[in-house]
Amino acid sequence: MTVKQLRAFLAVAQTLSFTQACEHLHLSQPALSLAVKGLEESLGGRLLIRTTRSVRLTPEGESLVPLAKRLLADWDNAEEVMRQHFTLQLGRVALAAMPSFACNQLPTALMAFRCRHPRIKVTVHDVINEQVIDMVRHQRVELGIAFEPDASDGLAFTPLFEDRFVAVVPADSPLAEATTACWAELLRHEFITLQRPSMVRLLLEHELAVQGIELPVAFESHQLVTVGRMVASGLGVSAVPALCRQQMHELGGHCLALTDPVIARPVGVLSPAGRELSVAAQALQEILAATLSSADTCR
Repeated sequence: MTVKQLRAFLAVAQTLSFTQACEHLHLSQPALSLAVKGLEESLGGRLLIRTTRSVRLTPEGESLVPLAKRLLADWDNAEEVMRQHFTLQLGRVALAAMPSFACNQLPTALMAFRCRHPRIKVTVHDVINEQVIDMVRHQRVELGIAFEPDASDGLAFTPLFEDRFVAVVPADSPLAEATTACWAELLRHEFITLQRPSMVRLLLEHELAVQGIELPVAFESHQLVTVGRMVASGLGVSAVPALCRQQMHELGGHCLALTDPVIARPVGVLSPAGRELSVAAQALQEILAATLSSADTCR
């Protein structure tokens, strides 16, 4: 059966007139007759009995009418749903983002996306950097926001900006009076950081080790919020990606530029390499790039 054949049959069955069915479908009588005949041959029997004066349904034709209505309704619905997906009137996209990005820069991008495509549903997985990479690699999400991975096998990375680590100190600390601090000054104080396998922790340890500096950890936590609160309460100091600057200030900490060495890493969009993204995911990636590629996260 073809959709064209079903439409032809149903038009005749509902009007019991080939002439009216032709007018409804904008078909010639030979084309309509050929479509009905093709359907009958496909199914193996007569569906309509046509005389010079009337058209009537066979018992099999009567049985097909409700089925044809349901099939065509499902077809039209599927066609409309897919059209809405391609025109971004409907759809869903799943995104994984590291917490430092998810709770700071991402809401601004999602607001811009929502304003432009209000009917696209977005699922955000707020997970650590390593889980972002894993979820994209195993196609549990279409897009991920993370630091550039060392090994990008099977992944495409589109950079958005370079994030530079900043120092976080208590608001009443002598360090807060300066605009910058070097690592040697910072590490004279109790140091608070994220627990392994956090990318932040591993990146700090690796970059400092290259400079021959060991990272002495006094306190560690799984959450940046906890790290910020610990610093604000005077337990020690920390270093976090600059994109967390506003969050650290809201938690009561004070941020300043961190030098000697400067530690920076590109942040961008991860997607499966060689795999076409959905129209919704492509649109979200474009919004992320437009919103964040020019953002000065180290300001």
